[in-house]
Amino acid sequence: MDSKSTYVYFLRMLNLNDLVLFATAVDSGGFAAASRRLGVPKSTISKRVAALEDELGVRLIHRTSRSFVLTDTGRDFHEHARAALIETEAAENAVRSRVAEPSGRVRITCGVPTAQEYLAPRLPALARAYPRLQVEVDVSDRFVDLVQEGYDIGVRSHFAPLPDSGLIQRQAAVEAIVPVAAPAYLDERGMPQAPLELSAHDGLLTGPNNGVWTLRADGGASVAATPRPRMVANESRVLVAAAVAGLGIAVLPERLCAAELSDGRLRRVLPSWNAGSVTTTLVMPHRRGQLPGVRATVEFLIGCLARERAAQ
Repeated sequence: MDSKSTYVYFLRMLNLNDLVLFATAVDSGGFAAASRRLGVPKSTISKRVAALEDELGVRLIHRTSRSFVLTDTGRDFHEHARAALIETEAAENAVRSRVAEPSGRVRITCGVPTAQEYLAPRLPALARAYPRLQVEVDVSDRFVDLVQEGYDIGVRSHFAPLPDSGLIQRQAAVEAIVPVAAPAYLDERGMPQAPLELSAHDGLLTGPNNGVWTLRADGGASVAATPRPRMVANESRVLVAAAVAGLGIAVLPERLCAAELSDGRLRRVLPSWNAGSVTTTLVMPHRRGQLPGVRATVEFLIGCLARERAAQ
């Protein structure tokens, strides 16, 4: 019997509740955090994990008063245990989906701008559409490993194609990055008529090394311009506010400054040119992407974007 078959055999013989306690303790980083997450006494989780180790005849976790570290065997067992729990959840949801609306917890991770501009306006409608869904959103700009950290959906905005990571990818939106400025700034400094004229203007930059803007025409021509650095900020709303205040020209995703463009606080500069595009993609681990609650969330968010684009 190979190692994978051995794990499957043991998993079939073990108490499913013990697998839940073990996997939650590992995913939470310790028994105390798992206790808070599950509402189960810490002592109960510790005893059940110890009983699990006794039944298996192996040590899964090295634990002291200050540390909680998986053994090599524990890491392998955790991977298979979590897969078994996901399959169990999928089996339960497959039955429930025939008689009930999507339900259960859906964990989403995304960066700060994506949360503010993409999720925040749409999650209330999702909650109203599926009142039995419990959506958890973790907003962080760090790299998140969806599989290892147990997330259902990652919402990622990116300029280049995402690497082939083995995750399910669903493209939600592609939008232009456009030059914008306040009417007061353009009245004072003049509206640029060609991309090279941007070099004579104040630029609001996303980083100290991002001082060259490459603009592309609708017909495909490409021109590089180097504005005068006026402000540098790696947060989009800071740049929007600076542009509205008349400090200079910024190149921003159209969605991020849509309200300001609509009410006239900002104007498009060189409207037949753009500075590339940004894509929003939903990524999911294969097993979790099959869960009804996850599928419903993904289809709802993508449907929102499709309806909004059609209305524009």
